[in-house]
Amino acid sequence: MKLPNCDCAFVDMDKLQGYCLNTNHRQGKHKARVFAAAIGLTADHAEFLRDALLNAALNYDATPTEAIEHGQLYVLDFPLSRFTEQAMVRSGWIVRKNEDFPRLTTCYVL
Repeated sequence: MKLPNCDCAFVDMDKLQGYCLNTNHRQGKHKARVFAAAIGLTADHAEFLRDALLNAALNYDATPTEAIEHGQLYVLDFPLSRFTEQAMVRSGWIVRKNEDFPRLTTCYVL
């Protein structure tokens, strides 16, 4: 199944630059190092990653995981290619209780 209202998916650039691709973030630095090693993505490539995530939301199936206090969580895995490198990326999404569109919560290389 596709994410609900996948055409309205939201990816916060601050989450990508400040967390998922930030080698200085206390928790995100491990994700950032793997993104860099696997497919050469750094914080400078946040827009590329955002576009890939939004494209994946439109074209790949997501799996609902659990309903939490704030809304419904989903997982969506997709292949990401850059130049000659390719990796599987896991993305986490939430549709908040007071919203009708998915928001990215996390992403990392599997």
